[in-house]
Amino acid sequence: MHAPGGVELELLGADLLRAVPPFDEDLEQPVPPAVEVIRSRIAAADAVLFATPEYNNSIPGTLKNVVDWCSRPKAEAALKGKDVAVIGASTGMFGAVWAQAELRKVLASSGARVIDLELPVPTADEAFDDGGALVEGALRELLTEQLEALVAAARTSAG
Repeated sequence: MHAPGGVELELLGADLLRAVPPFDEDLEQPVPPAVEVIRSRIAAADAVLFATPEYNNSIPGTLKNVVDWCSRPKAEAALKGKDVAVIGASTGMFGAVWAQAELRKVLASSGARVIDLELPVPTADEAFDDGGALVEGALRELLTEQLEALVAAARTSAG
């Protein structure tokens, strides 16, 4: 992935997401270690790019769970005021457009500043090479544009 100059991307992988226990407001304290890790990494980031698959026309429960944990407690939530963007991929022809819409809605209600762009990647099983890069040049260009818009939003917010 080609990030704009001076931008460092950090991946929060599936293993970390899977380590987050189901959100339960009654069990918020003590904060589980995996939640602390994700919260601190999101809080330290200038902006966050969320990439989601689509399951049953929505976001995976694991991702929703992470958003729930990172939206609490409201006053100091890791997502509060954070510039975020959403992209998605699915093996179908719609490229996770419904999941992206759902995730943008959930992130906005969590206090994040969601940029109004999307990047649907259809037929994801064919869209990436062995190294994980998008095969189609037009999709790569759209991803670069999305990252540039997210960086610009974060820089504006910072200053």
